[in-house]
Amino acid sequence: MTRTEQIETRLREALSPRELTVHDDSESHRGHAGYQEGGESHFHVIIRSDAFQGQSRIARHRLVHKALGPELVAQIHALSMDLDT
Repeated sequence: MTRTEQIETRLREALSPRELTVHDDSESHRGHAGYQEGGESHFHVIIRSDAFQGQSRIARHRLVHKALGPELVAQIHALSMDLDT
């Protein structure tokens, strides 16, 4: 299973999103720190989930990191997030 698939699976299971987009943005970072040949190092996720209701921006980011787990987070160089209810 690719990192992209792992990210999508874990976020779906933990947050039951109405909308989820996981974009591997690695190629646009070629030559920059953290770039890995073959990609899957830089990601942008868009999530719309009721799990974020009443949560601060920081709390929402923490929910995503918890859903992904420390071992997967450690494999990702950059993760940008657009999180909303």
